[in-house]
Amino acid sequence: QVQLVESGGGLVQPGGSMRLSCAATGSIFRLYAMGWYRQAPGKQRELVATIIGGKYTNYTDSVKGRFTISRDIAKDTASLQMNNLKPEDTAVYYCFGTRVGLEYWGQGTRVTVSS
Repeated sequence: QVQLVESGGGLVQPGGSMRLSCAATGSIFRLYAMGWYRQAPGKQRELVATIIGGKYTNYTDSVKGRFTISRDIAKDTASLQMNNLKPEDTAVYYCFGTRVGLEYWGQGTRVTVSS
């Protein structure tokens, strides 16, 4: 079931920027961590970025220096700012949240980086 609401995504040119957002529904609160996975055709699911609490972050090597994840604890929302996008960033991005061993997922949004 989809319990996180994602927004953003779409078509962007190489070198461009895009912001993804993820918000918890009314039944979800006090999430321990939030982040994004992505999956491209023919590739395994990849953990892109994670934020624990409001400041501890982790990124996969391919996006370091280009992507920034942030979070508003009070609103239980997260944002993924993606800069200098590359064609290899093309994928469906799924946000997630965790709390006390539970997992919550967004519906996914497609990011296409192409000229």
